[in-house]
Amino acid sequence: MPQLQRIIAATDLSPSSLDAVDRGFELASRSGAHYTLVHALGLDALGPLRNLLGDQAEIVAEKALQHQYDALAAIAGDALHNRGVVAELKVEAGLATQFLPAYAASVQADLVIVGARGESVLSRLFLGSTASRLLRKSSSPVLVVKKPCTAPYRRVLVPVDFSPGSLAAIRMARHVAPEADLLLLHSFDVPFEGMLQYAGISQDLINGYRAEARERSLRLLHELAERAGLERSLYTVMVEHGNASRHILDVQSQRNCDLIAMGKHGTHVTEELLLGSVTKHVLSEADCDVLVVIDRRGPTEIPAMPGEDFV
Repeated sequence: MPQLQRIIAATDLSPSSLDAVDRGFELASRSGAHYTLVHALGLDALGPLRNLLGDQAEIVAEKALQHQYDALAAIAGDALHNRGVVAELKVEAGLATQFLPAYAASVQADLVIVGARGESVLSRLFLGSTASRLLRKSSSPVLVVKKPCTAPYRRVLVPVDFSPGSLAAIRMARHVAPEADLLLLHSFDVPFEGMLQYAGISQDLINGYRAEARERSLRLLHELAERAGLERSLYTVMVEHGNASRHILDVQSQRNCDLIAMGKHGTHVTEELLLGSVTKHVLSEADCDVLVVIDRRGPTEIPAMPGEDFV
């Protein structure tokens, strides 16, 4: 399977954001990818600064850029972080939300990495901050790092809804964690189960519908894994009935997964985040790293599997 070619990590230089930097160095070291560290100062609006400092505003901005570049260079040059990788450094005066997605698209980045905490990247993820706008604008997969990087990923949970995004997430998980065990999880509900109960359908019959749905989901999971190019030895499958968010978080904890890879198709991933979707809940509550893969081709551009209209 092809290696990652270009990785970008965004950092606000806070101590917690260095976890994302370290994960990027780990991935670049293993894959041989070109690695770029990006820091954006948010100095795009110099009006107030000019009001205070007049002609000195530009000089102050230039000194700030140089100071932050030197700080970034010190991190990149530290052998405790870089694993022998020589990273490209980019310090921008503007906002990360504007610069980072455009830059990632311009270089066709395979992966953008951000920290789960910090002073500007993800500290206000669900209050309309930088990260939510980054996820909305980014055409590259986004890896949200929550844990220190101590080793390559060993066990990856991939929640599956049989959309093109699920297929993209499986494939990207293999790029990011080629040696990891993959656990493919699908959560299902029997269509109109509530109505069946209200209509007096026996619980035994409803349980039979659940069993049929479970078997069908297991078959579809194996078919999807085959389409993703996975051999049976590389993955396991799991099907659960009920709430997807709860199952994802429970399985991640119980199976000690160190990465969750979630796929989304379409162009409005953050609209779902802001509406309280499964992705939002997992990003908020999971205690491991989360990879969000956006497949912008939409659900009609990959031939549907038989029975995919079930979910």
